[in-house]
Amino acid sequence: MNESSSIQEDSVSQPLPQIREPLQFPAGFFWGVSTAAHQVEGCNDNQWTDWEAAGRIRSRDSCGDACDWWKNAERDFDLAADMGLNALRLSVEWSRIEPQEGQWHRESLLRYREMLKALLERGIEPMVCLHHFTNPRWFEQKGAFLNSDAGKLLERFTRRVVEELGDLCRHWVTFNEPNVYASMGYVLGEFPPGRLGDVIGAFRVINSMSRIHVRAYHVIHELQPNAQVGWAHNYIYFVPANPLSPFDRWSTSVVNALFNESFLGGMERGYHKFPFNLADRGAPEAKDACDFVGLNVYSRLHVRFDLREKSQLFSHVYVPSHVPQGDSGIDRPYGEAYPEVVRIAVERAARLGKPIYILENGVPDAEDRIRPWLLLNTLKELHGLIENGYDIRGYFHWTLADNFEWTEGWNLRFGLIAMDPATQVRTMRPSGSLYRGIALENGFSPQMVEEHFPGRETSVLPSRER
Repeated sequence: MNESSSIQEDSVSQPLPQIREPLQFPAGFFWGVSTAAHQVEGCNDNQWTDWEAAGRIRSRDSCGDACDWWKNAERDFDLAADMGLNALRLSVEWSRIEPQEGQWHRESLLRYREMLKALLERGIEPMVCLHHFTNPRWFEQKGAFLNSDAGKLLERFTRRVVEELGDLCRHWVTFNEPNVYASMGYVLGEFPPGRLGDVIGAFRVINSMSRIHVRAYHVIHELQPNAQVGWAHNYIYFVPANPLSPFDRWSTSVVNALFNESFLGGMERGYHKFPFNLADRGAPEAKDACDFVGLNVYSRLHVRFDLREKSQLFSHVYVPSHVPQGDSGIDRPYGEAYPEVVRIAVERAARLGKPIYILENGVPDAEDRIRPWLLLNTLKELHGLIENGYDIRGYFHWTLADNFEWTEGWNLRFGLIAMDPATQVRTMRPSGSLYRGIALENGFSPQMVEEHFPGRETSVLPSRER
């Protein structure tokens, strides 16, 4: 593997965190990376395969072999071990394990056993996600999570996976980002099944997934009493475009309630508040049905009331051009890179009274312009939260090597390691070298910042919340 030797000039255009002493994290803290089966394995056959064939990938890229994990995940596991990482989150691909309803593919389960064993042999704790956006074609054709049998089917799948892999894994994530799956697939139309403006459908999906999470939670604990079970929640910090505008504030509250609170609030209380309880009262059994909360935190987005945005409940969500941000998507900015979002998300999730893992955090940044700055400032925020008593058990960066980024294809590069999909050649980015130092030291120091940013004064990122 080649290694890039210097931080890009643009990457230091934002202020670095102000630290005068080393920031040490708790003993046993997880330093990891997160991945998703479809994005790294290659040659999957699911509803996203059909989505790609229908020309719905904006970049017109093909997933192809992705990062070639199905044949050679161990290559990247070696890189993770060399970086000093002690945890890695991966998902199992349902369409490989149950390609036809009720028919189990033994060879796929054995391959996942090989992967988990390979991680453990390298001193890396696996965290397994059961569902990360992809469905077998047969499940999608049944209506996916709107089908009345969805709970039974997912419970059966969970039981089989845990029976086969439970001796190699003790941390389980039932769903990755139910709020993203529902909003992108049923409101924005950008994920399968591609519905636009179906808010009621999205809410029904959210509630179906919350009930299935509970069923999976109990199945896992039945088979593995000491397991740790949670889910990964995408938390976005929404702010009104004009804080003085009651219309912008109202739109912001609606978007926040639909996206951030629909699943999280139902899990916290076991019921939904008005007006969402008009569509579904919630699942009382969901209350307390998790051992940890996983948070995926990336961005701050701005919201303006707009009568033209009927399908999005008259809310225009956007990213101002002047704010720190990584690379842009094909037809829009990805989001504002905002380190403080981790604090806001943790303070909200802490109301559930459970330990917290940051299961995704990163930025699309092919040239490493802003990733090192974001990494250091986010970890400074995280350290402050731990110092203030929040029970945070680990940080997982998204992601290890560049992968196939859903509708954006190869256009957005999130990897600590650059990866050429044509040649499979990996090249360590400076941010990967920085993260290696952090993981090995279980923290970072002024000397480490100076080493990666020679001659730079450290200062606090000025707040824009004024």
